Amino acid sequence: MKLASGFTKKLEGTIIVPGSKSHTIRAAVIAMLADGDSTIRNALNSGDGLSALSAIKAAGARVEEKDTEWKVHGLGGKPKFKASKIDVGNSGTTLRFMASMAAIQEKEITFDGDGSLRTRQMGPLLKSLEILGAKTKSMNGFAPLSVKGPITPGSTSVSGKTSQYISSLLLACPLLEGDTKITIYDQLNEQPYVDVTLEWLDEQGIRYKREGIKNFTVYGKQSYKSFSKMIPGDWSSAAFPLCAAAITGSEITVSGVDINDSQGDKEIIEILKKMGCKINISGMDVSIKAGNLKGREIDLNSTPDLLPILSIVGCFASGKTVLKNVPQARIKETDRIAVMCSELKKMGASITELEDGLLIERSSLHGANVDGYKDHRVIMSLACAGMCASGITEIKDAEHISVTFPYFVEKMKKIGANFNEN
Repeated sequence: MKLASGFTKKLEGTIIVPGSKSHTIRAAVIAMLADGDSTIRNALNSGDGLSALSAIKAAGARVEEKDTEWKVHGLGGKPKFKASKIDVGNSGTTLRFMASMAAIQEKEITFDGDGSLRTRQMGPLLKSLEILGAKTKSMNGFAPLSVKGPITPGSTSVSGKTSQYISSLLLACPLLEGDTKITIYDQLNEQPYVDVTLEWLDEQGIRYKREGIKNFTVYGKQSYKSFSKMIPGDWSSAAFPLCAAAITGSEITVSGVDINDSQGDKEIIEILKKMGCKINISGMDVSIKAGNLKGREIDLNSTPDLLPILSIVGCFASGKTVLKNVPQARIKETDRIAVMCSELKKMGASITELEDGLLIERSSLHGANVDGYKDHRVIMSLACAGMCASGITEIKDAEHISVTFPYFVEKMKKIGANFNEN
């Protein structure tokens, strides 16, 4: 499916964003492992959220679903995989978390997914699990892959290239019979996502010791307890309407997000303020009033998912915008650094690819036929770019938006976006 994006004079009104992908997947995995029944409200009921739900069902959890509310009957700390092969779709987070879940039991479990998922690096996590006693097979560290446990307590190390590796281990190791030491042997990227995981562990009363940001001791013989929780709105999704308002000179409200939540992408508020926008926060509502955008240097190491949409904002900011220190953006659903550079150049952008980011200068964009590379954040970002370009921008693979933001097109149209699907 293609999405046509045309010039949009103004946006106005309120848009509600879906539940957080990061929280939804962690909630699903912990509910699967818990003793008793858990209720997850405002779950991300599409794309990656449904991949996680399907995976915990395959691991033996019984789930009662009612729209965005899931009641999960927990397994008491031990997955009971009904299937030996699990398709996790496009969800790299689900793949990485469930690999460690497979490693805490004895049955060999094979994981696979779509073409994009098969490009996500798994080697460092598989090696870490092997150190603890797991047996693994893979296509040179990529899916399709299999994991067979059980792992045993001890010491292991893992890369911090993506935060999902360490989060996966942190979720699994409390269930082992003894204590496990985990060391991150290189730079930890995306630290706020580790903080989200630790927040869940803290709420569960899981005991661990943290020394700096690279050394953890997770105490064994622990258990997860049932819970009832409302999933907060997704700050990564909120970034798209907020940035769309910034580049169209509009004033809108984004509803359903919590500024006190640990999601790193709430940093979009401070970034847009520093670039010239006025923002007001009231409860779960964030109101933005566009200003004269000014380019600046932005370190995105903690917030890599903001790179695609901020590359669009940079096109409409005076001077230069530098998005830096975000090499992990190259190992997401696509190489987002290369993709945003190539597709924005088709629209006339003055943009340069850096090893760890992008350099963007103020540009006059024109409509073009661009490729979304089946990457939800790339597609939504290019749609926003088309709103401020002359002519029509047609984006391929628009159906993949639902991975994290169901009804994005419909919701944006309601506040004034000139979008059409075909």
